[in-house]
Amino acid sequence: MTALGGRTAGSSRTADSARLARSLPSVGILLAVLSAASFGTSGAFGAALLGAGWSPATAVLARITAAAALLTIPALIQLRGRWGLLRRGAGRAAAFGLIAVAGCQVCYFNAITRIPVGMALLLEYLGAVLVVVWLWLRHRQRPRRLTVAGAATAVAGLVLVLNLTGSGGSGRLNPIGVLWATLAAAGLATYFVLSSARQDQLPPLVMTWAGMWVGAVVIAILGLSGALPIRAATTAVILGGHHVSWAVPVAGLALVAAALSYTAGITATRMLGAKLASFIGMAEVLFAIGFAWLLLGQQPTPIQFLGGALILAGVTLVRLDERPAASAAARPSAEISPSLPGSRQVALHETR
Repeated sequence: MTALGGRTAGSSRTADSARLARSLPSVGILLAVLSAASFGTSGAFGAALLGAGWSPATAVLARITAAAALLTIPALIQLRGRWGLLRRGAGRAAAFGLIAVAGCQVCYFNAITRIPVGMALLLEYLGAVLVVVWLWLRHRQRPRRLTVAGAATAVAGLVLVLNLTGSGGSGRLNPIGVLWATLAAAGLATYFVLSSARQDQLPPLVMTWAGMWVGAVVIAILGLSGALPIRAATTAVILGGHHVSWAVPVAGLALVAAALSYTAGITATRMLGAKLASFIGMAEVLFAIGFAWLLLGQQPTPIQFLGGALILAGVTLVRLDERPAASAAARPSAEISPSLPGSRQVALHETR
């Protein structure tokens, strides 16, 4: 009777774990889309500030400093005095703030002073391809045909969405600008690689908080040294066709385009892995165009809609390529003996 009860309880735990394993990708995809949508608001909020005379570096500094300040109390509550977690994750958090937050944005803003914004964005979002290359070289995860096809389709979609096929996409490119945009792509790839570390016990919200402070300090130092122009104004800005206080877009940048976007993105990447999360991240461009249409009246063209469809098709191909590997990894873990509590959780965290 006891043995039967033990087997029944073990089977129930295994079934619950299997259901949890199946639900993780769906939750991860929803969080990744939420992160992309949140990041996509930064263009509309940022444009409102830039139009009022703010420099890009000042807008970024306000965004991440305010986000870090807002996340301080929630992060301390989540840590609950476990300062050892913060000490052990200090190196990863510092790299996240230095490269993925400050470095990526500084490189991007240096790029757009020399090359068109659309080309800079295209090169930056090639960070998803760099993630695939990294996984191949570092973890021997050679990309299969669906991933290659998905990457090519998504990049083609980016070209159309960013309107690089028109007159604005032609002409000679400044090689220094291209270099800065490529470094921004490396920063974006670093964001996904660092975020995907499932062995990292530092909660996503705490990781975001620590990284924001590091990034804020770095950009502030660059601004004070004169390496980045710092310029702001307290006049009203135009957002959604209305005159509003400058604090409104700053709050939007801090709450939505920083605190929410980074926290959701790190959580999603830990669930999905760096490769799939980075390709879903390309949807940020689509959301940015949608918010610009809604808040700034910048209506997208039919060719941009076509490009959006290609990006979604590319992400779908990468997602389909992920399923066989995830299924193969999940089958053996479902057969783990119930007499080994916790062993399934270890297996789930090592599937990617």
